[in-house]
Amino acid sequence: MSILDERFIGKTFSDFLFRPQMGVVSTRSTVSLSSRLSPTIPLGLPVVSSNMDSVTEAEMAKAMALEGGIGIIHRALSIERQAEMVRYVKRSHSAVIESPRRVACGTTLGEAKKVAARHQITALLVEESPGSGILAGILTNRDIPRTESALSRPVDEFMTPFSKLHISAPGISESDAERLMFDKRIERLPLVDDNRVIKGLITLRDLLFAKRRPYSSKDDKGSLRVGAAIGARGDQLERAAALVEAGADALVIDVAHGHSDVMREGVESIRKQFPETPLICGNVATGEGARFLADLGVDAIKIGVGPGRGCRTRLETAAGVPQLQAIREAYCAVDGKVPIIADGGVSEDKDIFLALICGASSVMLGSALSGTDESPGHLIEDPATHQKRKIYRGMTSPQAVLESQYETGSGETDLSAVPPSEGMQIQVPYKGSVIDVLHRVRGHLQSAVSYAGESSLHAVREKMLPDPMRFLIPLSDAARKESFDR
Repeated sequence: MSILDERFIGKTFSDFLFRPQMGVVSTRSTVSLSSRLSPTIPLGLPVVSSNMDSVTEAEMAKAMALEGGIGIIHRALSIERQAEMVRYVKRSHSAVIESPRRVACGTTLGEAKKVAARHQITALLVEESPGSGILAGILTNRDIPRTESALSRPVDEFMTPFSKLHISAPGISESDAERLMFDKRIERLPLVDDNRVIKGLITLRDLLFAKRRPYSSKDDKGSLRVGAAIGARGDQLERAAALVEAGADALVIDVAHGHSDVMREGVESIRKQFPETPLICGNVATGEGARFLADLGVDAIKIGVGPGRGCRTRLETAAGVPQLQAIREAYCAVDGKVPIIADGGVSEDKDIFLALICGASSVMLGSALSGTDESPGHLIEDPATHQKRKIYRGMTSPQAVLESQYETGSGETDLSAVPPSEGMQIQVPYKGSVIDVLHRVRGHLQSAVSYAGESSLHAVREKMLPDPMRFLIPLSDAARKESFDR
């Protein structure tokens, strides 16, 4: 176990700057920001969207993965709805769609259109009979006539039949698939075995989209990565089973006080049932808490008690550790052997970089990503100023607790039965697309790496993590004012 430098005690992000080093890159856009969420899950951008009901559902998780990060879908949902969100993300922009949507011969055109609309797709594979999996043809939007009278007729009359299709065997490389699709002027390539059984589908749109985002977070099969939150008890095992079946890349057991017997029991039960699924746990804020989770065998540790904008734990209970101290303390306690996720306290992009050079492998953002198009909730417009806002709230706020109970069907709606709140609900300014926020964060992190004298985040962390205080400058009140008052 490494020893915590006492100069970190009581310190957080606005207490330091770092010394600029001699630059070595000609352009900052080439700087690599690769890091890891867990030992088996790499990230092209070390940013995780928080598992809060005002931050991460399917659209946020998809956007995060496309930009190289990852989203954790919150659990204030029914099991079915949360699992469906995971499936949606896994099916989005996959190099190979392993289970493409299909209908059987004899299905009416009207029924096929409903299936396509429900899943927001523009083409359906047609199988010979329900459940046979034997490819009979493809029905695309271009095949569907606009007349209402056609809706009662079978898809067989409008689809492109198997005899006219270009197909491939499973296992074709992305480059070979792209070459074949360009040569044959086709947009979709069904993958079938020697018996014409459907094994997947490749679309030209997804191939080209992937080339434009080489840093996106994808699994070994080319599907976007996504995590999902579960509790430490209650419906934990049932929820975990549904999420793993849906394709979740990681499970997050997220409780307010992760250094607890409740967490131990939760981890042990999940590990017993799902030993291969990466497991992230938190939150803790001390070295003892981090070692506790590491000893349980978790794959990553979430650090932060009370630093978030929507959290009132420190105000209501006085429990907590200044966030930069907590990050460094946890890193030292586990000797850097278990990835640390810094959760909360980030108010400026600089804070992300400080967290990463002091021990975090990635940083979880909540309020910074809320108020965007991809965050859940509706826009609220002030009738007087016409300013647009969205709701952001801690998951222990009364509103979040009651809505969670409604969504998950627990049936508890009596406010007096809700534990005392340690969270609050606020309105945050509307920010537009989260893509713009993540592009800004990426650019600032790349600039920070350049100022640190390296060409990659990995190299900066290798240099600074053993002794960050060699590079950090503690700030006086005057220096803090000079640096941050604008």
